[in-house]
Amino acid sequence: MDKDSAEALVEEAIFEFTMGGHDAALAKITEALAAEPNSFAAWHAKAEIHFDRRELDDALEAGNHAAALSPEDVHIHTTLSRIWMERGDKEKAEHHGARARVLGWKDQLKGNPGDSP
Repeated sequence: MDKDSAEALVEEAIFEFTMGGHDAALAKITEALAAEPNSFAAWHAKAEIHFDRRELDDALEAGNHAAALSPEDVHIHTTLSRIWMERGDKEKAEHHGARARVLGWKDQLKGNPGDSP
């Protein structure tokens, strides 16, 4: 399986997840990660699926893996903030929430000078 096929599996998994097919989504994510173990999108999707199922340890593991692959991604820090909040660790949740805000501001500042916020 090539990288494009793995990315297609992630897209299919996300669709399955949105349709409520958590088991099918995780199966596709597992297959994608077997082919592309460094797929940020797959790890992030896995974190979100496990979070939705309230499998917080698995969600945190996948989220941390995704963050290691793309530490400047706003969305993974938002996900990690939600996971830590659900786990009851407000300090870690706030850390990731603040990181997401800073990264978001950086993205806004990169925009065109005439763009409105």
